[in-house]
Amino acid sequence: MSVRLSVLAGLLPLLSLGACGEGGRPASKAEAARADLVAGYVMPPRVLAARFGRGGTALAGQAAPGARVLLVAPDGGQKETLADPAGNWLIVAPPAGDLRLYGLAMMVGERSVQAEGFLALTPDGRLAQLRPGAGALVLSPTSRRPVILALDFDRDGAAMVSGVGTVNAEIGLRLDRAAAGGSMVDRQGRFSFTLSRPLGAASHDLEISGEGGEDTVRVSAARAAELPGLYRAARVAGAWRIDWRTPGGGVQSTLLFDHATGTR
Repeated sequence: MSVRLSVLAGLLPLLSLGACGEGGRPASKAEAARADLVAGYVMPPRVLAARFGRGGTALAGQAAPGARVLLVAPDGGQKETLADPAGNWLIVAPPAGDLRLYGLAMMVGERSVQAEGFLALTPDGRLAQLRPGAGALVLSPTSRRPVILALDFDRDGAAMVSGVGTVNAEIGLRLDRAAAGGSMVDRQGRFSFTLSRPLGAASHDLEISGEGGEDTVRVSAARAAELPGLYRAARVAGAWRIDWRTPGGGVQSTLLFDHATGTR
């Protein structure tokens, strides 16, 4: 069964139900996964690690045990593998000279379960999950000091900032030296929250501070031009900029900052 990239932007509910096997014994992971499918609650496939090499970028993740996992490219080509009995899977994305978007899905029997949004993979193996109406989730090591990894905004200037920091620490954001919101770092060492005021279509200084220090980036929030296709990616000062079409037909812009890998 073929899965097209245009349908890989949905998200099923991220709920999970426990289950017992036959005779009341504890259910295996495979049985629990099948029970979840019957109940309608399924955890989508996810990427947990990315390793860059000469032959491409190896993506490793979790899915339902035994599921057929598909990584779908914009041109319709796809790579696939089977998750093992523990749900682990590995796919090597081919090398490319430019940033590419992929859809991620799994097939369990005849049922397709799609990951949220798209995976953005840079030529040097950096990976981020682009989420419609939300901040990008950048695959990055945790950090004791707050670090801005991504900025998402739409044509109206509504924006979200995301990154990593000290678990459970409070962080605050200043936009052009004025307070613009704050949040808590979650248990995974991540934060993602909406700016309290919109970004104008110009250059701005974003400064985030909290336990462990601070981080500052200068960004341009120029509105995206019309997209002839699904997305457009280009290098800008200190970042990749991706303008991409959301399932609702709008355009969202994502900046992935270089210092996610320790450079500026």
